[in-house]
Amino acid sequence: MSARDVSVLFSVILIVAMLVIPLPPVLLSVLIIINISLALIVLLTTMNMKEPLQFSIFPSLLLLLTLFRLGLNVSTTRSILSKGDAGNVVETFGTFVVGGNVLVGMVVFLILIVIQFVVITKGAERVSEVAARFTLDAMPGKQMSIDADLNAGMISEHEARERREKVSKESDFYGSMDGASKFVKGDAIAGIVIVVINLVFGIIIGMLQLDLSFGDAVTKFSLLTVGDGIVSQIPALLISTATGIVVTRAASDNNLGQDITSQLFAYPKLLFITAFTIFALGIFTPINNLLTVPISAILVFGGFMLSRQPKQDEEELLELEEEAQTDEMKSPESVVNLLNVDPIEFEFGYGLIPLADTNQGGDLLDRIVMIRRQLALELGIVIPVVRIRDNIQLEPNEYRLKIKGNEMAKGELLLDHYLAMSPGMEDDGLEGIDTVEPSFGLPAKWITESTKEQAEILGYTVVDPPSVVSTHITEVIKANAYELLGRQETKQLIDHVKETYPILIEEVTPNPLSIGEIQKVLAKLLKENVSIRNLPIIFETLADYGKMSTDTDLLTEYVRQALARQITNQYAENEETLKVITLSGRVEKLIADGVQQTDHGNYLSIDPTESQKILEAMAAQIEQRSLSGESSIMLCSPAVRMYVRQMTERYFPQVPILSYNELEANIEVQSVGVVNIE
Repeated sequence: MSARDVSVLFSVILIVAMLVIPLPPVLLSVLIIINISLALIVLLTTMNMKEPLQFSIFPSLLLLLTLFRLGLNVSTTRSILSKGDAGNVVETFGTFVVGGNVLVGMVVFLILIVIQFVVITKGAERVSEVAARFTLDAMPGKQMSIDADLNAGMISEHEARERREKVSKESDFYGSMDGASKFVKGDAIAGIVIVVINLVFGIIIGMLQLDLSFGDAVTKFSLLTVGDGIVSQIPALLISTATGIVVTRAASDNNLGQDITSQLFAYPKLLFITAFTIFALGIFTPINNLLTVPISAILVFGGFMLSRQPKQDEEELLELEEEAQTDEMKSPESVVNLLNVDPIEFEFGYGLIPLADTNQGGDLLDRIVMIRRQLALELGIVIPVVRIRDNIQLEPNEYRLKIKGNEMAKGELLLDHYLAMSPGMEDDGLEGIDTVEPSFGLPAKWITESTKEQAEILGYTVVDPPSVVSTHITEVIKANAYELLGRQETKQLIDHVKETYPILIEEVTPNPLSIGEIQKVLAKLLKENVSIRNLPIIFETLADYGKMSTDTDLLTEYVRQALARQITNQYAENEETLKVITLSGRVEKLIADGVQQTDHGNYLSIDPTESQKILEAMAAQIEQRSLSGESSIMLCSPAVRMYVRQMTERYFPQVPILSYNELEANIEVQSVGVVNIE
């Protein structure tokens, strides 16, 4: 425990002791001076802060200082009533500060109470209440704004996290200030009660126990009471003022002093008007000119100097900007920054700006937030931030999607139209602009809102442009998710699993598998549309088989077999029968015999003529399934599955290749076609 921690704990213990143990007058005087010093420090700190969160400890500190001041009041009251002496500081405030006049002292004390209780405390309490309410109401909007900036690429994940934490801290701070302001109000009430007690019981004790006359008792204890009241109310007033400054302080780049001088004197011409007004008062009223003329002269001089300042500031600012631009052009960082490539970029022509402009009703940013959440659930990876920007080089209604700087997809939207996708039969009666649905390549038409109802009656699937583009973005990212998973992203996934399964991660990496090898296994799974969300099962499998082999292709097959239930549910879709296309024994043997084993891994090498025949037979079966309106799934033995995938991924990338070991035993497999060659 550090010395600072010990000092704070000791201070709290001292406060408790003050409430119970009588303190000598000398120590009371020291503590009273410390109380005034702390109040000044707090006030000056609040004036120097730039935003309330820079003094986030203020609500708790306010409670401790209030308790400290009340503890002093208890100790001074005990000393006044028991000894008739509360130390040099209290006596000085009772005699010297108010001139020894009890009535003057009482008036000063009452004025301090009114200022603190009626003016400052009441206002600070109201502002705290309103600020807490508005801060809580604004939280959802601020969170949505942060998400929008994050998706637009204006801020990074780290900056978004910091801003979310700041929003949460602001809510907690203003909620605490709403309650802490009640301490100040209660402190003011307690000050009045303590003064009355000191005065009444001091006179009684002076007459009965100290054998003083009524006049002497009134004089002695009145001065001590007034001195004690003023010496406690001055720091209380400083703390109340500090409370008001904190709750009324808006976030700024400068402290309170700089803001006051820069904003109050922002219009120098007003100083000339004020100077003329004061000068006129000296001429047309009995006010002495010796008072008004110097003040008017000071105001004129100040206005003249301030009117010259902006021109100098503008010239200095221009010089600094030119120097900064020159330094930036010369610095190597200005070139290095150009090498950065965004993981995902969405660019659009100026005609599609309303899609992303929230002021025009665009909700593309919100849709991208939902896309990232959806893909996190479906694929098990965190999709990077999608940077959205307009590009005047594109056609007005054109958009394109880039992944790591390479164009992956593009399309065209008509914002004042709807996209009607064909139900499978042509209908010449529907008017529209012929096009192709960008996500799945289906024939479609752009139709106006007036023909929307007709299209729905005819069986067309009608969607709005934002839904078209969000679906396109989703499908493209899903198809290329394996490219977005690098070693850095894999490390983040490993760290996430390590929080819950530390022993499991220790058995997998760094030995026997490196992060790069794990990344290859996960990328191969994503490339075949297998979700990696169930990372514990994946790492359990890698822990079991990673010690026997580091061949990522072989490890991927083991992981796929461990995810048999997930893969079965993915393709069976809660049905009891899975319809598949199988490979004949001759084709599987031909593929198995063509596997070549080398030191750098196994690969498939068969005669090109035989390979062409196999691919043509597969294409015929896939086309036959497509004509019947059903998707194709190929099933083969575990020994050749990854080689069949290698053969077909260029020609039929969307056709899943499964092995018998990747299906649950309770699923019924029905062969609807066989790939065979002569």
